[in-house]
Amino acid sequence: MFADKITGSARSRPQLDQMLVHLREGDVVVVTKYDRLARSLRDLLDIVEVIAEHAAGFRSVAEDIDTTTPAGRLVFHVFASIAQFERERISERTGEGLQAARKRGRVGGRPPALSAAQRDEVRRMRDIEHRPLAEIAHLFKVSTKTVRRVT
Repeated sequence: MFADKITGSARSRPQLDQMLVHLREGDVVVVTKYDRLARSLRDLLDIVEVIAEHAAGFRSVAEDIDTTTPAGRLVFHVFASIAQFERERISERTGEGLQAARKRGRVGGRPPALSAAQRDEVRRMRDIEHRPLAEIAHLFKVSTKTVRRVT
């Protein structure tokens, strides 16, 4: 049994790579759901192709897909295409939601650590008074990196 604790979107997964190396003819790679194996259709197809090159099969328990049969291979490709389509739609909807939020004046991300007036004061203390960055950071309760980044 091989199990990675890394996201399926990361292609370099040690246990997956090790499993692919140890595949023998007649083995069947069994996963609970095919989307646990890869996050993109291209990656999924590549992995299943490597499995097939070792004369091994692929089986997904949840979707009851078994690539050791022609019908199973057809179902696998149809399901994989649908999953890829759904991921792309989620990405599109997320982008549309962020764009709509920006139009309403909402800006995502972390709020600035310093206000405009505080940035001006940090700049003055740092560039004119030449005070130590650590001292300025302590006064404003921010990191020295934040003080350094103020332009």
